[in-house]
Amino acid sequence: MPLADRVLTIHRDPHSQEVLARGGDIEAHSLLQRAGFIPVVRVHESYHRAPTGLDEDDESRLATEAVARLRAGGYHVDCDAGFGTDRRPARDLPLGAAVAQLAERIRQATTTDEVADALTELTASHDGILAAIDQVLTATAEFHDGLGDAADAHIARRLRYLAEEHLHVIRTGLAHTRDALADRHAPHPGRSTCTEQVPAHERERSAVCACPPPPRTAPVAPPPPVAARVRR
Repeated sequence: MPLADRVLTIHRDPHSQEVLARGGDIEAHSLLQRAGFIPVVRVHESYHRAPTGLDEDDESRLATEAVARLRAGGYHVDCDAGFGTDRRPARDLPLGAAVAQLAERIRQATTTDEVADALTELTASHDGILAAIDQVLTATAEFHDGLGDAADAHIARRLRYLAEEHLHVIRTGLAHTRDALADRHAPHPGRSTCTEQVPAHERERSAVCACPPPPRTAPVAPPPPVAARVRR
């Protein structure tokens, strides 16, 4: 990871008076969002800002919390004097990291049954991850129903559309994939688990395991020779 990605600045802009955070990698951006900052993506730059409608004290508390979280995560933060803090809050494992462990299980899987088990956590109809996302979208839509602004009803309809159409397609496709793998009961031909056991019939006792040799790749044929052109 480049050292520059471990460095951020959090300052109050002298012109706009906004509290802005710049720099950092994608993990730092997640920490900023969890502290309350809002990402801004422009054509030539991206940064994070404090939410609108906060008074100066609230902005300072938000920035101080971001500095504490970032420094606890090992980032170097250059900030206004009023945002500095020695507090280093403990970092809990985010829910997304727990879900990402399913991807690691699939990367390490050697059989279709193992992948089907991992996908079950996503596709289980009652308490799977995608079912929970459906509940989150629906709850957020219900929240917007009573907010009162003109755009809120449209946002609620949009959220329900995402749940009923887009998320439904993902759930259906993954559930089909999971069920097909569960019926297959096959090892992955390109992955195997080394038992480090030498079979009894092995004559070469120097062998360390019974794993088959890796597949040989056919050599690439050289390109055909190009005939020289006669200069005139």
